[in-house]
Amino acid sequence: MAEGSLMRARVAVTMILLLAAAAARAQDVPTADMLRVLEPVEAGPRVTPYLRYQLDHAWRQDDQRRADFEKVRTEADVLALRTRIRDRVLDIIGGLPGARTPLDARVTGTLPMDGYRIEKVVFESLPGLHVTALVYVPDQPSGPKPAVLVPCGHAPDGKSFKNYQELAGQLARRGYVVICWDPVGQGERSQFWEAARGRSRYNLVCGEHAVLGNLACIAGTTLDRYMVWDGMRALDYLLTRPDVDGSRIAVTGTSGGGFQSLWLGALDERIGVVAPSCFVTSLPMRMANRIFEDPDSDPEQDPYALVSAGVDHPGLLLLVYPRPVILLAAVKDFFPIEGTRKTFREVAALYRVGGHADRIAMAEGVHGHMYSPENRRAAFAFMDRFNGLPAREGLDAIKVLDAPALRVTPTGQVRVDLPGRALTEVIREEWRQHAKSGGRAAADLYHGEGDPGVSKWPVVAKGPTPAVDAIAWESAGSSTVGDVRIDRYRLHHSERLVIPLLHIHRTNATRGRPVLMLSLDGKVGVADWPGVRRHLDAGEEVLSFDLRGVGETRMRYRAASGDDPALAEADEERAYFNPLSGVLANHVYNALLTGRPYLLEMIEDVEIVTRFAREKLGLRAPFELAPSPDAALLAEVAAGSLNNVTLGPSAPRPTFAWPDAVEQLREVWPIQYLVPGAALWYETRPMPAVVLERVER
Repeated sequence: MAEGSLMRARVAVTMILLLAAAAARAQDVPTADMLRVLEPVEAGPRVTPYLRYQLDHAWRQDDQRRADFEKVRTEADVLALRTRIRDRVLDIIGGLPGARTPLDARVTGTLPMDGYRIEKVVFESLPGLHVTALVYVPDQPSGPKPAVLVPCGHAPDGKSFKNYQELAGQLARRGYVVICWDPVGQGERSQFWEAARGRSRYNLVCGEHAVLGNLACIAGTTLDRYMVWDGMRALDYLLTRPDVDGSRIAVTGTSGGGFQSLWLGALDERIGVVAPSCFVTSLPMRMANRIFEDPDSDPEQDPYALVSAGVDHPGLLLLVYPRPVILLAAVKDFFPIEGTRKTFREVAALYRVGGHADRIAMAEGVHGHMYSPENRRAAFAFMDRFNGLPAREGLDAIKVLDAPALRVTPTGQVRVDLPGRALTEVIREEWRQHAKSGGRAAADLYHGEGDPGVSKWPVVAKGPTPAVDAIAWESAGSSTVGDVRIDRYRLHHSERLVIPLLHIHRTNATRGRPVLMLSLDGKVGVADWPGVRRHLDAGEEVLSFDLRGVGETRMRYRAASGDDPALAEADEERAYFNPLSGVLANHVYNALLTGRPYLLEMIEDVEIVTRFAREKLGLRAPFELAPSPDAALLAEVAAGSLNNVTLGPSAPRPTFAWPDAVEQLREVWPIQYLVPGAALWYETRPMPAVVLERVER
């Protein structure tokens, strides 16, 4: 044979052998279908089983709250219920600061307007925490006048937003002194301002609130505490002015301003008339539509246990009793109008019990999310009546100024122009004062309030009825890849939920040590097969499953942010896990409202899987957790909470730890780890240095 022909033959043989080896290796790797347990889910917005589970849970808690309301027979009952709820509310938000420190208020400029003037004011609600405000002062009449607090809703320019200028100016033309201030994270009060770029690292609508609120939550406090305190200190400032009649104070605002109006009216009894717009509803209804209508994270509106503690919006509204209150609502709002009507009926009934039916009212406009002219007319007439002002028709036209003209600070940002502290630093300082040493057993949290008692559930074959307090299993088929068998199971529980489970093991081997591969984004996929093989080669059997709301059980939907469209540009999966505006973040906040953090629900899933594997697959405990880096903290807490579950010796160190996050003022981290107060008591294994994460938007 010629030398060239021989060479070509050798090359051909080599190629055949390589192709054969590649084919053999391909047969040792499963297809995606072999790792799928459930039927594919169609893309689009869906009331998934997990969302339905959360809503059912919330409605059961709402039933208990309503039962307490329905026991009221006398005004003494109303007052006793109000006292109990106030105590719960203060506990929920972490109380209020104990000292009214010096305001150090000063006027930085004055603008003459038609019939009133605007004073630019800055004060400190806490030492070094600056609040920028505009005070609208009527030219007439002379002497002390009634006053109105106008907290801002979610607008990037805060108090300079056109609608707030109009609202404040119209009230000033009616004879009210008005104060309108920037909420923290908006207007001139960005806490993450980058002067070189001339912008915040996050959007100034809800983005900064998400970062601030999540940090406050794990530090054992709430953003609510600080936002309410800003409003109380704004009132303190008004009461220093000789032109303000302290016996005639009202509050009104819309959306996020409606939130502040309700909470301020609930907790500050110096406020005589309360008029929240486009906020009050029923939280189980809000939990149902938030993913689809308004998905941006806004932690101050979802403090831990607000539903499970029997408060909700009716409880907050009851704290206003017997002072006058009017609800302003929009029929087409994303705050469900039926929830507003439901809450109004419940609280109006209690006002009637006390003989104050004339002090509660509601106005509805047929429009979307806004403080409409018709609702303003209703609110103004209500405030005028209870503040002793003459009836007046119509709304005055107000000249709207450009935002730069209304700046209180030279550049328009307190963190650039004024010495002081960011709210993140305040949160860290207060956390340092309260942080405990020595840690706390994770089991105390897991087996505390809200524990469904998974350890006592029977493990049974799936029957025709939904599994409630049981683990009902069914086989979803098997596949073989070389000498490896993949058994698929569906574990039904909690009436609506199902866990897709894989049991991966050698076909002709003795029973191995069970290893649970754990990841925050779901069970193993084809790309994870080399890791699976390493466990099998070590004589182990692998269990892998989807946590509730992820993997095969997640909603195939990309939430669209109305506040920051850039957040929706990520691919579907990345958008799903976005902590600022993702579907999963909304599930996490829903879980907080109902008093059972999502982290604990993930541990419930681990316990369900290990109970099934022990009782029906015959696997022997302990089950060794082999987490991915993002799930290392989950694995640590699960190992500390569950019997027969251990952390594998090769488990990675957590990439996130609660105390380190507060100490380092970490801004963004997996939303799954949003656990109230965890930084106060939980100690993880020593961590490597962490590079602070930021979302560049």
